[in-house]
Amino acid sequence: MEVLASSSLSPISFTKPNKINPNFSIQVKLWVKQPPKISKASKFSYARSLSNISRSNAANPGVVFVCNRFLCVIERNDQRKLSGKVMMKSSVNFRQNLSVALVRIVSVLLVSSISVVTTDSPPSWGLTEENLLFLEAWRTIDRAYIDKTFNGQSWFRYRETALRNEPMNTREETYMAIKKMVATLDDPFTRFLEPGKFKSLRSGTQGAVTGVGLSIGYPTASDGPPAGLVVISAAPGGPANRAGILPGDVIQGIDNTTTETLTIYDAAQMLQGPEGSAVELAIRSGPETRLLTLTRERVSVNPVKSRLCELPGSGSNSPKIGYIKLTTFNQNASSAVREAIETLRGNNVNAFVLDLRDNSGGSFPEGIEIAKFWLDKGVIVYICDSRGVRDIYDTDGSNAIATSEPLAVLVNKGTASASEILAGALKDNKRALVYGEPTYGKGKIQSVFELSDGSGLAVTVARYETPAHTDIDKVGVTPDHPLPKSFPKDEEAFCGCLKDPTAACYLNQGLLFSR
Repeated sequence: MEVLASSSLSPISFTKPNKINPNFSIQVKLWVKQPPKISKASKFSYARSLSNISRSNAANPGVVFVCNRFLCVIERNDQRKLSGKVMMKSSVNFRQNLSVALVRIVSVLLVSSISVVTTDSPPSWGLTEENLLFLEAWRTIDRAYIDKTFNGQSWFRYRETALRNEPMNTREETYMAIKKMVATLDDPFTRFLEPGKFKSLRSGTQGAVTGVGLSIGYPTASDGPPAGLVVISAAPGGPANRAGILPGDVIQGIDNTTTETLTIYDAAQMLQGPEGSAVELAIRSGPETRLLTLTRERVSVNPVKSRLCELPGSGSNSPKIGYIKLTTFNQNASSAVREAIETLRGNNVNAFVLDLRDNSGGSFPEGIEIAKFWLDKGVIVYICDSRGVRDIYDTDGSNAIATSEPLAVLVNKGTASASEILAGALKDNKRALVYGEPTYGKGKIQSVFELSDGSGLAVTVARYETPAHTDIDKVGVTPDHPLPKSFPKDEEAFCGCLKDPTAACYLNQGLLFSR
């Protein structure tokens, strides 16, 4: 706070700068009958004229004394500062006047008689509807984003700069401003979604989508230099699966548009479309590149398939294996898995196999709920941010329904996100043996936020660690044992591989559950 003490009948003004908007300040003015007197001055380049200033101050309204609690500086009202500072001992008059001023300012504040002075405030500073939508997006990221350094920038300063400089006269311009803001985070998983894309994303977690049945991701370090988008999984029976597209294949183009600069969400939008329409894909499988034309269809995302495998044995003592294939974590996943477990237990199974191969993830809460079915106690996952562990998901066994039967989990490089949380929890708690190959390695968690106009933001809110504090991002869950290369992915052939010792995919069921 600054105190301005001027000549006779001039106001003492207490000015409080507004840190949020420097164009506004709050000023309280009090009138003092007599000017303060200076008894002594030192270390001041204009000291030779100081006495003249003191004597003639009443006649020279162009000179004022700018004081704070400890210092006074002689200023001119024409904005030219005299160089240096004056250390001074206040006279009795000045102390009395200042005391009166302080008492009066308290009184003024109590009765709210404060005048707001606007300095060079442009008429355009009033927030428009478009500005408010931008601020809603900014606030969502401010509260939720995992990195509180916001990629090493001042997030508040960015807001003020964008409101002044970014055009936001139309909804399209506002969307562009939001995308530009999100891009400064340099996080491919945090993105802005226009209303159509946001609706499409939500439909993908609710049971069905019209497209070609592909889950896609960004290339990892093991995939070599980025040259497109990587196939994580192809929905069983969907157009892509029937065309022979496999996990690990690279999508190099969609309808003659290169994917090298596309986000996975823009690519997903291009893959979806009206039922019966065609889409052309350039697919690289190893050294070979193929051009495929696929017809979009409504792909029902039925998350669970199950099968009872009866193995050769003697009479009623024949081993029974309950096989559950979980293809995605949509909103029906946990209830479908629960139903499958209860049905198989009703058939007196001796052990379970949970197949998470080519499951690219989905709803985080569904993954947590499914883990609780298999664990009688223990940590499921640690949620971490830049400061360390911020939350722990665990279970006390109250939701457990299958904790005693031996369990094997099957994974591959198409196992990602929520699937990795589930596999990691069962492995680290010694509840299951994991078979297959290292998983995809998506160790970041996103939450989806809807904005007031129907658009949305997917924001990276945390990273996760397995119960053994393993950060699997870009590394994946390492299995306990490999699977035979020819091991099938459908439930019918799976049972055959357990029954026929002569088959190339044969896996001894005794070894399957043995540590």
